[in-house]
Amino acid sequence: MNVAEQHTARFRNKVPQVTLVFWAIKVMSTTVGETGADYLAVHAGLGTAATDGITLTLLVAALTLQMRMSHYVPWIYWLTVVLVSVVGTQITDALTDAMGVSLYVSTPIFAATLAATFALWFTAERTLSIHTIVTARRELFYWTAILFTFALGTAAGDLATEAVGLGFNLGVVVFGAMIAVVTAAYYLGANAVSCFWVGYILTRPLGASLGDLLSQSREYGGLGLGSVYTSLGFLTVIIALVAVLTLHRSTIMNERA
Repeated sequence: MNVAEQHTARFRNKVPQVTLVFWAIKVMSTTVGETGADYLAVHAGLGTAATDGITLTLLVAALTLQMRMSHYVPWIYWLTVVLVSVVGTQITDALTDAMGVSLYVSTPIFAATLAATFALWFTAERTLSIHTIVTARRELFYWTAILFTFALGTAAGDLATEAVGLGFNLGVVVFGAMIAVVTAAYYLGANAVSCFWVGYILTRPLGASLGDLLSQSREYGGLGLGSVYTSLGFLTVIIALVAVLTLHRSTIMNERA
């Protein structure tokens, strides 16, 4: 692929380039998804069933809009990520809380399901790269994998912080350190695709632990900001960053015109 073809593929790609801003929004969207769902279910009094129905409906609508786009649109993409984060979390919570499935069971199940998704994706496309999500089939594989990374990240994070007793304070340190190791491995020459997906999984429990650290009361070791202020604060930053990304992309598109 020559330089011109690379630029064309990048422009047509339906997902963003992986940058520091990408990871920042990813972590914050995870936190917003976690605390936002809790707020709707508990503080707003909607209950688990109504919250699940609302978020699933919103996800289907956002994903349909995302799939209809011919190129990457920042606000649509990140809205979809936030909603996938919520639904992925709700899948794990439903298994654990409603059905009584142990985290020691659900975590390997989600890991196997994600591995199967990657195997089918690679068999069909011969690549797991996120730099060429330019067809509907690749995008469907991509979003399926994203959903299961959130479900797996939720299960593994809850297993570590709750079942094993790591706690959210130490969870921030441990998951942050694991991401640092993956980042170092990437810069030392490890497979970029593998590093991306491992990092994507780990940012889910990191974001959840960070959200708990900020929102939980001081009595339980948190900073006591509450789920509302934590969600609104992170959501404000996400909107600002997405606005910057949208403006930047509009500038690039105008230059290409």
